[in-house]
Amino acid sequence: MRQSQSSVLPETRPVGPQERRPVVERIAGWSARHRKTAVFGWLALVAVLFVTSQALGGKNLPSYDPGPAGQAERALHQAAPDYYGSAPEEVLIQARAAGRTFARDADLRQAVRQVVTALAGLPKDAAHLQSPLTAGAQRSGARSLVSADGRSALVTFVVPGSTSNQDQAVAADQRAVAAIQARHPGLLVAETGDASVTRTIDNSLNFRQAEATSVPITMILLVLVFGALVAAGIPLLLAVSAVVAALAVVTISSHWLPVGNSTAEVVLIVGMAVGVDYSLFYLRREREEQARGRSFPEALRIAAGTSGRSILVSGLTVMIAMAGLFLTGIDQFTGIALGTIAVVGIAVAGSLTVIPALLSWLGHRADRGRIPFFGRGRAVARPSRLWAALVRRVVAHPAIWGVTATVALIALAAPALGMRLGEPALDVPPGQAVVATTNAIERAFPQTPSPAEVVVTGPGATGSRVLAAVAALQGRAATGGPIHQPVTATAVGRSALVVDVPLAGHGSDSASDQALATLRNQILPATLGRVPGISYAVTGDTASEYDFTHQLHDRTPVVLGLVAALAFVLLLIAFRSVGISLVSIALNLLSVGAAYGLITLIFQDGRLQGLLGYTSFGGIISWVPLFMFVFLFGISMDYHVFILSRIRELWSRGTAPRDAVVGGIASSAGVVTSAALIMVAVFSIFATLSLVDLKILGIGTAAAVLIDATVVRGILVPAALTLLGDRAWRRRHTLRA
Repeated sequence: MRQSQSSVLPETRPVGPQERRPVVERIAGWSARHRKTAVFGWLALVAVLFVTSQALGGKNLPSYDPGPAGQAERALHQAAPDYYGSAPEEVLIQARAAGRTFARDADLRQAVRQVVTALAGLPKDAAHLQSPLTAGAQRSGARSLVSADGRSALVTFVVPGSTSNQDQAVAADQRAVAAIQARHPGLLVAETGDASVTRTIDNSLNFRQAEATSVPITMILLVLVFGALVAAGIPLLLAVSAVVAALAVVTISSHWLPVGNSTAEVVLIVGMAVGVDYSLFYLRREREEQARGRSFPEALRIAAGTSGRSILVSGLTVMIAMAGLFLTGIDQFTGIALGTIAVVGIAVAGSLTVIPALLSWLGHRADRGRIPFFGRGRAVARPSRLWAALVRRVVAHPAIWGVTATVALIALAAPALGMRLGEPALDVPPGQAVVATTNAIERAFPQTPSPAEVVVTGPGATGSRVLAAVAALQGRAATGGPIHQPVTATAVGRSALVVDVPLAGHGSDSASDQALATLRNQILPATLGRVPGISYAVTGDTASEYDFTHQLHDRTPVVLGLVAALAFVLLLIAFRSVGISLVSIALNLLSVGAAYGLITLIFQDGRLQGLLGYTSFGGIISWVPLFMFVFLFGISMDYHVFILSRIRELWSRGTAPRDAVVGGIASSAGVVTSAALIMVAVFSIFATLSLVDLKILGIGTAAAVLIDATVVRGILVPAALTLLGDRAWRRRHTLRA
């Protein structure tokens, strides 16, 4: 029967003072009574944030590496803002036929001259040009721009850091180089470098396609879950609006905090996950209560007091976990932490306000658009018989089931003990032109990796005493050992000098790390360190990777410990049980460990390379494990809090502990399975993208969610709670606590 407007409001009978009700129920009651205000106010808030962000625009504040490398980058940015952030580029001019050399082949020299002329005609897109034809380029101590066999030559330049759009700037450079290649079919004339690699990644990543794919996939799965188009659209509306609002917040905050390019991708992943999760929690509980014969107002009140409370607790846990990224002291994590905290907080706020308002407004119309022969059954949320049967077997023999599942997950996590963190030499999809060009340059000029960059600042940075110290460095390099020739110095900006010092090794191996340490701790103090009135610090690819990895290594235990401790305190407040809190933390760590072991097996050991379309570099990209931990630790709490709340609810009514475990897991199975299925589908999309770090993130998060929703939820949680028995719940607290 159609309900009257007054009957869909949650308060239809006299109650005590409003303050006696839990805050989540009061919020839901207000939203239902003022549904138009709640819904249109939410949409207006999202619109205002979006318009404000578009009006202000994003600001690309510089993001520095941690440690001494970051100190050098800050000093260089302050002294030479136009030079800092410039992207080094190289153009390879190589004879295709053997026997042709730069010294004897006029065509080679002409091609080099044409490349220099073309790039010199683009002063805003190419600066600091160097070539074998540059006066003094081949002087003693300078980098050789002609290969040892004479067959190859290099033209080097930088895309200026002051350029507002380096992607467009390097595109203009590439067009100029391509035009010269067309004039010289007997030569290879090709460009590569940092800006070219970034452009290649952006063009091949197809992240927008992944975004476009995730939304319809989510909608299809939601339709299957609810069996009705209108009901399925509610979680999607919340998730998409939360993502839009959070991205607007990130854009606005970029005027004060550094925000990396990957922040938007992470916000989308987290926002779609929690937005759909929280909506499912609320909607399924409201449907379940109506299926039991409750009136809509009473069903909405119970959903607010139970699922609403679970959403609040799990949302706070996710935000606490993501806030752990601030403790790393790494600029690249600042935007990610801010964006994820924003999207989770907005999703929680929307779940507690907009969902009750929409349900009150729609009433029975939420089930419109049902799928024939399918929608009617899905419109009623019922306990799962399958999960109930499994959990009964587990609670009958909890020790056997629990030990077996624990041993299996520990075995899966074991490979993570050998995890090696690092960075691939070039994280670009295979088959790209920049990869072939980079490899050709490395073969033609194998003498040195990217050099360490010593940034010297101060009033005397370009004075005679500093130049004498540089000469001493060149002398040390001539004798071999940790540093190699050629050592070169370039004056930049206001009283700054950049000294390039090639290191031993291949740039990312232990030999290069040891050479870097020797340079910093011994060679520089004995040379530049004796010059008064200057400051110096070392950056460069080797130094940046070294400092980044060691900062992560030093801060990760702090992040893990503090996040786990804060989550424990929050769970203790929510459930008033030390046992429950400890079990939840331990099970989360176990599922994250299993995901770590899986990505180590697949990506570090190089398995499934053909299927997943990647090339292993023998390690795991350094930032991924820490992000996976804080993300998964928070997200998996959604399931634990929701399941434990249902079990506690039954136990508080006097149900025997084992029956409460079976009933709680069976009644929550539908929403947890649905939410996990959607998250696994969304995360798996990222495994299809071209970059290795996104593949690792997609496979790792999807696997962890799957493990958490099956093995942990179906076996370990009931086994642990059964073994604890009444000790799991020290005191009888209702969900109104």
